[in-house]
Amino acid sequence: MKFKIDNVSNYLKTNDIKPSYQRVKIFEYLIKHRNHPTVDMIYKELALEIPTLSKTTVYNTLKLFVEKNIVIVINIEDNETRYDADTSFHGHFKCRHCNEIYDFKVEMPFIKDLDGFEVNEYHFYLKGICKGCK
Repeated sequence: MKFKIDNVSNYLKTNDIKPSYQRVKIFEYLIKHRNHPTVDMIYKELALEIPTLSKTTVYNTLKLFVEKNIVIVINIEDNETRYDADTSFHGHFKCRHCNEIYDFKVEMPFIKDLDGFEVNEYHFYLKGICKGCK
């Protein structure tokens, strides 16, 4: 799946987010690495480059990104929150062996029997063993 944003500062501005240095770097991390990171993963990587960065800043920035709908939350496991900058509808597969999370396409419509319902949020998660670990 392809996901690309050429100018992160402009993208943040377009979404009513002030493009501070930390916010730009956090969003760039999400685009570049595509590893569906946790707050800790982002913090550990970016703290090497930005020594003044706090874990609270990473958390609050991700919360803002989610509120502005430019990042989605992935909760495949109850005790783990991950983030994805690709907000298009797609599924996530988590390997029980290597713990990697992979994106995959999901064809709509696959839901039946909800006539008259209003769906505000949807997630498609699968768990198993990836082809690399199999």
